[in-house]
Amino acid sequence: MKIAIVNDMPLAVEALRRTLACAPEHQILWVAGDGAEAVRRCAAQTPDLLLMDLLMPVMDGVEATRRIMAQSPCAILLVTGDSKRNLRQVFDAMGHGALDVVNTPTLATGRAGEAGAALLRKIQNIGWLIGHADKRAGCIAPSRASGGAVQNLVAIGASAGGPAALAELLHDIPGDFPAAIVLVQHVDKVFAAGMAEWLDRGCGVPVRLARDGEPPQQGTALLAGTDQHLRLLANGQLAYTVEPSGYSAYRPSIDLFFESVATHWRGQAVGVLLTGMGRDGARGLKQMREQGFLTIAQDQQSSAVYGMPKAAVGLDAAIEIRPLQEIAPRLLSFFA
Repeated sequence: MKIAIVNDMPLAVEALRRTLACAPEHQILWVAGDGAEAVRRCAAQTPDLLLMDLLMPVMDGVEATRRIMAQSPCAILLVTGDSKRNLRQVFDAMGHGALDVVNTPTLATGRAGEAGAALLRKIQNIGWLIGHADKRAGCIAPSRASGGAVQNLVAIGASAGGPAALAELLHDIPGDFPAAIVLVQHVDKVFAAGMAEWLDRGCGVPVRLARDGEPPQQGTALLAGTDQHLRLLANGQLAYTVEPSGYSAYRPSIDLFFESVATHWRGQAVGVLLTGMGRDGARGLKQMREQGFLTIAQDQQSSAVYGMPKAAVGLDAAIEIRPLQEIAPRLLSFFA
């Protein structure tokens, strides 16, 4: 991939250069020292992937992400010195379309390959997303099995731009909502708990991390909280699993969760695919539609990144295509 670096710290830039040198399939396209320069350079020479710092002079990474995704959209990975201390900026930038976040590798050990292993894993995942690879193993057959809990379920998948979209959607869902909600958002497990707390503070329904072995809870939104896949089992419980181990999609995979709902859920259900880069969730949404469930994709105008919903529309997986602000009212009317 052609990768650009946006960072005002020379040591951080050098650490990123050394890390990328460990993966010769990647090429550094250019380096910018602040967000404003990055906006200009993206317009002139758009990279496949942008490694964006958050705290910079002139223009920070949040505003730079917003402008780039509006003017010269590309995949953006946030790379910052202390992501846990900058959660608000992380989620703001993800709301504008950044895909994920990782801490800046350090030169302290002198071994860039080890220090940058987490960064290289993130880049590999994003490469899958933007490359539209579709290698699958152990897929769930789209047949309705017996044993699922008989109640109402909303299954929601999101990626780039998802945190802000989820916050807006869940804000309009009341606490007495007569359905369980399960959220699969592409976010690192390190930040999942913080995201659940962030969503919970501004939403009408309580939001928390999904626990292994529990069933979906009516009137509660459960967020996938590990880097394993979240699936619905035949007994109606949620389970985290590393399988299928050969599956090259992002973890947790929206496709795999939607497919497990199509297989095992016996009550009423709605599948919702929100903003995101790539194709994850489109095939799973198609399986939900084939099983008779209502399926909704966010429209292009309200999506920060019109990748996953577009893929769903292309597969004829979405029965309805709606702007974000119409999705919560539609769910309320459906389960009324």
